[in-house]
Amino acid sequence: MTHKLKTPPKFANEAAEREFWAKHDTTPYFDSGKTVSIALPNLRPSTQTISLRLPKHLLDRIKAQANAKDIAYQALIKIWLSQMTADEK
Repeated sequence: MTHKLKTPPKFANEAAEREFWAKHDTTPYFDSGKTVSIALPNLRPSTQTISLRLPKHLLDRIKAQANAKDIAYQALIKIWLSQMTADEK
């Protein structure tokens, strides 16, 4: 059974559009069989804070290597972890 889709109303601003969709079902307005996948490459992945205890001499060596590369030591640790986990594939 095919039903005719309604045309969404024109909205004065984003707040009005948000309010409309909060109160209305999208089913009569959009064909869910025609969904399109999109890529959002500029989104930053969410992060989670962790606590990592390292011996002082190890942290000092990491900081020295990061300083030599002119990057933050936390960024260097993330780079190393990313490389190590990518090699495991």
